[in-house]
Order: sequence, then structure tokens, then C-alpha cells
Amino acid sequence: MPEQEEDLQQIEKKWQKKWEEMGLFKTGFNKDGEKCYVLSMYPYPSGVLHMGHVINYTIGDVIVRYKLLNGFDVLTPMGWDSFGLPAENAAIRTGQHPHDFTEKNIATMTRQMTRAGWGFDWDREVATSHNDYYRWNQWFFLKFYEKGLAEKKTAPVNWCESCMTVLANEQVKDGTCERCGSAVIQKDMSQWFFKMSQYSQRLLDGHDKLRGNWPESVIAMQEEWIGRSEGAKVVFKVKETGDELPIFTTRPDTIFGVTFMSLAPEHPLIEKLIADSPDKEKIMAEVKAMRASGTSAKDLADKEKVGVFTGCHVINPVNGKEAQLWVANFALMSYGTGAVMAVPAHDQRDFEFARKYDIPIKIVIQPEGETLNPDEMTEAYTAPGIMINSAQFDGKVNTESMSDIITWIADSGFGEGTINYRLRDWLISRQRYWGTPIPVIYCPDCGTVPVPESDLPVLLPTDVVFKGDGNPLETSESFVNCTCPKCGAAAKRETDTMDTFVDSSWYFLRFCDPKNTNAPFDKELLNKLMPVDQYIGGIEHATMHLIYARFFTMVLNDLGLIDFDEPFKRLFCQGMVCKTAYRCDNCKWLYIDDVEFENEEAKSKTGGTVGKCKKCGKDGVSAEMTKISKTKLNIVDPDKMFDRVGTDAVRLYMLSDAPPDRMQVWSESGLNGAWRTISRLRLTVDEWLESGNLSGESTVAASTLDQQNNDLLRKTHQCIKAVTEAIEGGFHFNTAIARCNELLNLLRQLMGAKSDIDGRVARVVIETILRILCPIIPHLSEDMWEKLGHNKSIFTSGWPEADEELAKESTIEIPVQINGKVKARINIAPDADIKSMQNIALADSRIKELTDGQNIFKVIAVPGKMVNLVVKG
Repeated sequence: MPEQEEDLQQIEKKWQKKWEEMGLFKTGFNKDGEKCYVLSMYPYPSGVLHMGHVINYTIGDVIVRYKLLNGFDVLTPMGWDSFGLPAENAAIRTGQHPHDFTEKNIATMTRQMTRAGWGFDWDREVATSHNDYYRWNQWFFLKFYEKGLAEKKTAPVNWCESCMTVLANEQVKDGTCERCGSAVIQKDMSQWFFKMSQYSQRLLDGHDKLRGNWPESVIAMQEEWIGRSEGAKVVFKVKETGDELPIFTTRPDTIFGVTFMSLAPEHPLIEKLIADSPDKEKIMAEVKAMRASGTSAKDLADKEKVGVFTGCHVINPVNGKEAQLWVANFALMSYGTGAVMAVPAHDQRDFEFARKYDIPIKIVIQPEGETLNPDEMTEAYTAPGIMINSAQFDGKVNTESMSDIITWIADSGFGEGTINYRLRDWLISRQRYWGTPIPVIYCPDCGTVPVPESDLPVLLPTDVVFKGDGNPLETSESFVNCTCPKCGAAAKRETDTMDTFVDSSWYFLRFCDPKNTNAPFDKELLNKLMPVDQYIGGIEHATMHLIYARFFTMVLNDLGLIDFDEPFKRLFCQGMVCKTAYRCDNCKWLYIDDVEFENEEAKSKTGGTVGKCKKCGKDGVSAEMTKISKTKLNIVDPDKMFDRVGTDAVRLYMLSDAPPDRMQVWSESGLNGAWRTISRLRLTVDEWLESGNLSGESTVAASTLDQQNNDLLRKTHQCIKAVTEAIEGGFHFNTAIARCNELLNLLRQLMGAKSDIDGRVARVVIETILRILCPIIPHLSEDMWEKLGHNKSIFTSGWPEADEELAKESTIEIPVQINGKVKARINIAPDADIKSMQNIALADSRIKELTDGQNIFKVIAVPGKMVNLVVKG
């Protein structure tokens, strides 16, 4: 901690206690103000804050305090996304129950968040693992089920035989289970889904309300995720079995050039197609290998495209031609129909696959005036061209014939024009304990029976065994065995729990009414508080949480539970916090203490080689700028930083170098610089108070001031104007910090020069800086504000307002050119007319010297911009 008389922690505790006593962060503090719901994405209680939390919640807190200063009635809640696999894994490792593990972590992180000074209304705290929250997950499930939006169906999943559980795509690493390292297989399982695909177009249409208030990059990512495609559905037939095989294509203009078809490795027809094949075992082994390697678009982007021939063929309905039927790892069950027509002459991926496996290539589009030879092609032809080998469409331009081709396909009975979406139904089933039990009972006589609302919540049992394999819920006989609510017969409970994204799809609604025991929320209260005015979180949530939450809100709107259909009016995505990490090719990632730097300069390098590894003695340790993470051994402990320089210095540093939506680079020197900035401000306050010259007045008339003090007052109002525009225009807090530093530097320069600074102006300058910076450095701003004689919180003082007249420059500097080259600069009034500008320019001593004896042929003046003299010798 910096050397100082006061204990920073005591200052922080003092003001945090006062904010709590005055109810600063509770709705109603500015009871007459406009509603403003500011929400930072709630965290998973991992047990320790990381720097991602620090930047996210600091941004949120600064916005909250800025809105309070501007008179808004702010809602600023916090809670915990407390269900999830980490707690269950901890139970397997240590025997500690997930509830105990989670509650301990919540207590630790609550302490850390309070220490950081982030202003939350803790009376609204929710934890999704508490039954007073998850009972409403179950209630929503029943409402979705009644509306036909929840169904159980069979779908392929990533399955670990060792752990006996389903894995999400991100838990599969190179075909193996992230937890145990065992091979992962694709397995068909009956699971619960929410029918999100029915809302695909509505989710896209909703973007119209969000544009301008959400980052365009997030909207683009969602559009890609939803994946709207216009094209045709065409039905091929398998020659050997007669099975229909529908495909979806966005390129009906190439359908006459199909030479093979690709099936997704999970396609349900595969086993039937190869049932009588002498190569059945070999084919199935390759199919299983493709299934195990991962089949998401992300997994396949950089992988080699591989496949296996089924021995079967399909008949192309448009021309009756046969085409080979393959299983390929690039065909996805999650897109279209799981079968993809392949036209290698006009698709690069198909071209490479065809060359690899010696599949024929047929040209159906070629450049006007040219003739393509398939044997000589080195890549697919994908540009527009003239159709050939395409029956009645020969000679037509392919891009102009799409609709005609689709109409002909439909009229001929081969298929139909259609719109396809990449977005699939939301798989909510998880074969785990630590989640919301799905409220369904299976009766041998009545079938699937939803749990009656009166029996909610279905509680998680405590008599479970955490072995590391299978679903722990299945070990609880008291949970599994029940009676049918319809007929009273012996029955079994559903043992799947819900995806934790269900929890986070409505938590922002519960914050509005967290104590309600009769309903998830009161509709009239929600109509007053929702939607969220400002949502803050990482862009990594663009295509899952943010889509799920939008879908959930739309369904609740359709159910009549709420009167709005978009949950977040504005979205801000903070940048990552990065730091230099060090890597040895032999020892992998290193702590900085394990590096023997080649010189002092190498310690500050963010790329290239920097020295030798102390662990193995090898040269060539490299440095790279990367996201702060445990795996890269470049972690920063927020608590240690708070202890060393105080929370305000950490907050100031995090926001000072770049706009908060950009990458933030962590450095010790930058943190120390932030502390020096705060120390300089505190010193300035102390020096003025000790001088006895600081006026008690916080307003001053410019007409009573000399030129120097007028200039200082003008700079102050210019600072207010610039800072307000920067914050309102994108939360550019770095600009606020920079402009305040400039103003403080100017004040200290005048102080150092023993200038006669009016005590009233000095107070205006200092208090303006404090009022601007108090959202960023709240504790020490409050402390200085109190020293200046104020007995009320600085957050009751309001945001400073710029006086447009006082902010105007009395003079501006413009260049004077001679024959187009700048030779001097002059000061003029901002509204000076052309004649005045010419006269001032001609009277300038430098211009007189340069034009002495010359013929000034013409004087050109552009008001407020420049003067140019055309001179002839």
C-alpha cells in the first residue's frame, strides 16, 4: 500500500457504510427521477473475483453513479448464477456438497464485491440455486409445456462412457472428455427441448428495435447464429432402398451438376443404407470416428474434410442422373436436413473433396465466352456465368434464373421454395444433479405427466452419491420413486435437470420483484421497471445467453405474463483484460519469476523472445499479450491490488488507457501511474485548504474575473462539455480522465507559477474535477468533497453542467499561408469576419517580414479556418 497518513481501507469502509445508510443504491433514492435499470451480467460464484469481473462491474458501477448524478431513479441489482457443473465436480473431488461449496463461494465474492465499492442493491439479491428461484424455472417449464413449446424428443449428443454423462460441445477437446480424457461418442438420447426454432424470424425481426443501441458486431453474430437462408428443398431418392432424401440448397442454379451427396455422420438413414454392405463394419468405424471428432461448424472450420462412400446412390429428380452417396464430416445434422447435395464444379469444399476421392465433376455454369474443362480445373468456378448442361435453362445467366428454377422445381413436384434457419431447438436437458429438476413424472399408465403447480418446487434431494459417473439424481430413491399425480400409481421422476442458461434467461425479471412468493414477478411492477435500460457484459455471450434471454422474453410476452418482447434496451460489451504471458517450448507457460530476462528492456516486451527459462535452462522464452487466465500463469489478484493502492486507483487505471469496449492491457506501471494521479489531486486539495485562499463560494461571475481566471473558468466548462459528450457518446471514460488531468495540470501550472488564481475559480475547478471523477474514484472523491466543507454526499451534488457561453473560446488560432504554405499563426475572434482576419494577418510581424518588398496580389480568408496570401515577386 502507498505510504500515507490515512488508511485507504478505512476511508473505503467509511463511505461504503454511509452509502448504505443513505440508501444510495436503492430504487427511490431519486424518487422523482426517470427510471433507469442498469444491470451487469451476474457472475457464477467461482469463489474468487478475476479481472474480467473487475472491468465489467467497474463499468456498471460508474454508469450507475453517473446516472444518479443526473437525477435518474436507478435500479442496480446483483445476484448469482449459482447452478452449474463446477460445483458438482468439486463434490466429486472433495465430497463437499454443491450447496455448501456454492454458499461459501457466494460469501467470499460478496465480501470482495463490497470491498471494491461497487454499488448494488443487495436487498434484491437472488441465487438461482435457491428453491425460491428455481421453483419458477419449473413453473415456466410447465407454461412452455402447456403452450407446446417444451417437448421431449430423440437427438444425438456428445456422450462420455466413463463419466456417464452428456457433454456440451465446448467440453469435448479433440474428441475426448475434458473432465476425464476418455473418448467421446455420439449417442441418441431422448431429451427435453424448448422449441426456439419457431422464433427464428421473430428473433431476427427484433434486431430492428436494437440497432443503434446494441453493438453491430453482436447483432451480426446473432444473425449468423440464426442463419436465415432462402433457397429450395428438393427430394432425392436413394436408388438402392427407395428412401426419400430431402436436401436444402441455396444454389438451385447448380442442381443439374450434382455428382455426389453428403450425409451428416449422425444421419438416421446410415445404418439402413449400409446394412447389406460387405464393408459395413469398416464404413461404420469411419462414421463413428467422424462422430467422435465433433461435428459443430466451429469444430470443422479448420479440420481436414473426410468422408466414406456408403456404396449407395441417389437419383437427382431434375435429370434422373445417379450420384454417389457419401458420409462426410462437413455435413451437419444441425443445418438443413442433414443431407447436402454436392456440386464440385461450383463449390470449393466439394471440389477439394471430389479431387481427394476421385469423384466426377460436372460443369453447369461457365464464364461468358469461355469453356471450362473439368479435367483442367484447379479450383471451383463460383462466379456468375451462363448455365449449361441444365436442360431448358441452358444459356441463361444463373444469378437471374434462381426464382424461375425454384418455380419449375415446385411445379414439377420435385420440391419447393423454402426458407431455412440454422437455429435449432434449445436442448435444455442435462444429466446432472446441480441444476433445476425438470418437473415431469413418468407413469406406466398415464405416460408423461407434468408436476402440478401446487406441488412446486420439486426440490433437489440430499441423499445423493457423487461418484463421478452417471447422474447423481438417479442414486436418490426418495427422489426417483414417486406417485402419479393423475392416477396415484407408482411412477418415476424425470432425473434430467435444466440447462443453466434457463436460469439466466429471466433473472433480470426476478430482480424487479425478488421477494414475491406468489408469482415469479408482478406484471404491473415489471411494466414500470423493464426493460433493462443498460445491460453490460462480455461479447462472448452474444450467441447463447443473449439469444436465449430474448427468446424467453418473447415467449413470456406471448403468454401474456409481460407487455414487452425485448429485455435489453441498450447493450455494452466490455473489452478483455490482457497481460503479457511467458512461454517456454519445453516447460510451457511460466510465471514471470521463472524467466531470466536477457536485459531490463526485455521485461517490458509484449512479443518475441525475452530470455531464458530458469526451470529447464533453455533459451528462447517468448512473451505474448494474452487474456489474463490461470492457464497462462499471468493472473492478477484484485484483492492484492486493492490492498496495495486502494480500489479507486484500480478503478481509475482500468478505465484510463482506452475506451472500455477495447482491450485493456494490464501493467504495474500503469497502476502506479493511476495512484500518482489520485495523489496529485489529493495534494492539490490539501494545498488549497492549507493556503486559506480557497473561497467558500462555488459559483462565480465571469465578468468579475481577469483574463487569466476567465481562461481557467472557460477551460473548466470546456472540460465539462467534452466529458459529458464522451460519456453519452459511448462511455469513453478514458476521455473524462484525460480531460480532468489536463484541467488539473493547468491549475497546478498556474499554482507553480505563483499566479494570482481567484479562490472562487479554484473551488469551481477542483469541485468540477471531483464531480466528474466521483463515479470513477468514489471513495476518495467523497473524502475530498467532505474536506472541502460539504456535509452531504457528492452524489447528491448533481452532474456539472457546461455553460455554452462560458465554454466558447475568446480567440482561436488559425494558420496564415503564403502561396499555400503555412508561415505563421494568428489569434482571432471565433466569429471574426473576413476583413478582420485579413487585417490581423497583414499586421502580423512574421508576415510583414516575409512579404516586405513583395507584391501581395490577393488575400484569401476562410472564416474561422485560415488566411492565404498570394504573393508575386
